Amino acid sequence: MALVNIHYLNLQNNYLFADIAKKVNAFKVMHPKADVISLGIGDVTQPLCPAVIEAMHKAVDEMATTNGFRGYGPEQGYDFLREAIVKNDFAPRGVRLSADEIFINDGAKSDTGNFQELLHWDNFIGVTDPIYPVYIDSNVMIGRCGTYREGRWTNVRYMPTVAENGFIPELPKGRPVDVIYLCYPNNPTGTVITKQELRRWVNYALKNDALILFDAAYHAYIQDPEIPHSIYEIRGARKCAVEFRSFSKTAGFTGVRCGYTVVPKEVSVATFEGERIPLHQLWLRRQSTKFNGTSYISQRAAEAIYSPDGKQQVQETIDYYMQNARRMLDVLRASGFECYGGENAPYIWMRTPNGMGSWQFFEALLYGTQVVCTPGVGFGPSGEGYVRFTAFSSHERTEEALGRITKWASK
Repeated sequence: MALVNIHYLNLQNNYLFADIAKKVNAFKVMHPKADVISLGIGDVTQPLCPAVIEAMHKAVDEMATTNGFRGYGPEQGYDFLREAIVKNDFAPRGVRLSADEIFINDGAKSDTGNFQELLHWDNFIGVTDPIYPVYIDSNVMIGRCGTYREGRWTNVRYMPTVAENGFIPELPKGRPVDVIYLCYPNNPTGTVITKQELRRWVNYALKNDALILFDAAYHAYIQDPEIPHSIYEIRGARKCAVEFRSFSKTAGFTGVRCGYTVVPKEVSVATFEGERIPLHQLWLRRQSTKFNGTSYISQRAAEAIYSPDGKQQVQETIDYYMQNARRMLDVLRASGFECYGGENAPYIWMRTPNGMGSWQFFEALLYGTQVVCTPGVGFGPSGEGYVRFTAFSSHERTEEALGRITKWASK
């Protein structure tokens, strides 16, 4: 008899964004003529830049020839892209990495979910709260999170990241945390962390022999030159941190699928006998067994964003979305809403008015304006009373949505 992995049965309902889609689709069925504008799910809207398109066409043409055809590529990624990443993303910031510490993937979501496979099932995890749902759900799947009670998992240390503490989570107290999830710029709050604050987390990890899983998927949106783009800008982080990055929001690759994970050779975990095991060799073994590599065409496309034209064109798209973010902040605040983020990230984190619940506000906004947001409670218990807006729509649709919200809020 084939038995189910019972930990999957502990997952709570649907994935957050599947729940949102279900509710929006139900609304559309009841209101087929409604013009719904989504500022909820963080999918991009602007086309791929010309440099990327040119590189993809060239790669496709190569694949149409005997000499240029590529079959299975290296599971860890082609050297041309790994070397471009080291040269452009890290060396200018004084970060020392080698190309073989870069692992190309099909997007950061996959690796942030899969990396926890390398760790013993009873590691105690700590998460900033609210948090990207994949971090929690992927640990639930292996049985690491305990029991779900009153909106929380019993074997997870939640570290509130809210307006009351300036969106700066406190270091864990009491029982030490074994694995720490950090995401900066933060999804969903859109807030950032200073080098001084990030250094506190690195020092904690080194002192307590903890591992930091650092999601830097939105680093390209940082506007403040004092904000770190990588955890490896902090001394000692190579010994205790793995970093995840994505081209999805940086270069509009949500449909192309390409990103990468950095696993320094110094970072290691322990056996019960005290032996140190480098995570680099474990991840290489895992990827070689369970991943056939990102497509050659996608990797050539990613390489193109590091060309002079690609850098300029990608920056123009980032600037486009950040114009939306600034506009959203101005209009929502002028309408009386309390908003955060949006200055170094493409997300606006807004407190719901009059103590409304997140889902209650989501439905009120949908039915009152036909605009979609994301309920904050879907990101964790500390997200209750907030909603998230994304800046990834077009200027025109963003303006239309803001106009509807302003009119609705003034009633």
